[in-house]
Amino acid sequence: MTIVIAAGGTGGHLYPAIAVAREFLRRDPSTRILFVGTTRGIEQKVLAHEALPLQCITAHPFMGKRPAEMVKALVTLPVSLWQSLGLLRQQGADLVFGVGGYTSPAMLIAAFLRRIPGVILEPNAYPGLANKVVAPLVQRIFLAFESTKQFFDRRKTSVVGTPVRQAFVESSRSEAGQSEAGSMRRLLVFGGSQGAKAINSAMIDALPRLATMNARLTITHQTGEADHARVAAAYEQAGIRAQVVPFLYDMPTALRAADLVVARAGAMTIAELTVCGKPAILIPLPTAIYNHQLRNAEVMANAGGALLVPQAELTGAGLAQAVMDILSEPQRLETMSRHSWNMRRSDAAETIVRECYDLIRRRHEASDSARAL
Repeated sequence: MTIVIAAGGTGGHLYPAIAVAREFLRRDPSTRILFVGTTRGIEQKVLAHEALPLQCITAHPFMGKRPAEMVKALVTLPVSLWQSLGLLRQQGADLVFGVGGYTSPAMLIAAFLRRIPGVILEPNAYPGLANKVVAPLVQRIFLAFESTKQFFDRRKTSVVGTPVRQAFVESSRSEAGQSEAGSMRRLLVFGGSQGAKAINSAMIDALPRLATMNARLTITHQTGEADHARVAAAYEQAGIRAQVVPFLYDMPTALRAADLVVARAGAMTIAELTVCGKPAILIPLPTAIYNHQLRNAEVMANAGGALLVPQAELTGAGLAQAVMDILSEPQRLETMSRHSWNMRRSDAAETIVRECYDLIRRRHEASDSARAL
């Protein structure tokens, strides 16, 4: 069986797809998995680390871009479609799985034209344009949030949560929010797969205040490649114990170790936080298309698992105070952890793969019946 997965660009698109790929392989190690992406995103680096194959096609982002870039995206769409048709013909795909973003549309249109079952995952509380465009062409639509059903044909939808890698699922809430008062606290800071300059700058400004907790605070901070040197120098100057890295490949270990997380509010981040039962200070990306990160953050904040801080209100002093307030109150930390844990959906990948198997089986049965006539 061959599964083609169209995902890439950002970690929010790629990591749920990796979780689904791993579940396909766990269920049947002989399954052939092929990721389809571009040379623009993080997929080459991450998939090489994950030892998963990648085929690149020509595709460009459309939403949120300047007019010239939007025209370029539209002009290259026929090229993407031609490449996708050839790839599916060459691979003999049994199913095409898309997670939105600019790689998915061409692959899913090609799957429709070749009568190959197609499915999509929409991990955000508000769906992206790519998934809304291809939704009429696919057989199943997997959602992370119940509220997202209104945007799609309900007969096709299943609310399953966002797939997370097994290393996250294996963690237990006993690791979250259980530290006793006065013990060492662990803060994890990250701004998505590419980092977030606004969060990095706020943390730099917060360091003088956080230094008062230095004897009982350790920090892990993923900065992104572009901002690593600046942030690392600030920690060194402040004399604060920290692991400052451009990228965290082993996010499960870092997240399981954390008592509190400061992060953006991408769908993947919310899923990983809640499956590990971690409390968070969420700073949604204000330029996210359809403001979907704010909607994601509101879901977790309303459930009691997170504190939402709009970027327009983000300051170093305010961030430091919020971190110190939460970490110094064991009961608050535990309550937020419990609410985060209550949001978890740990079986999303299993549910998706099970329904995909049903689709593939029905397609093969229909083909067999047609040949028998």
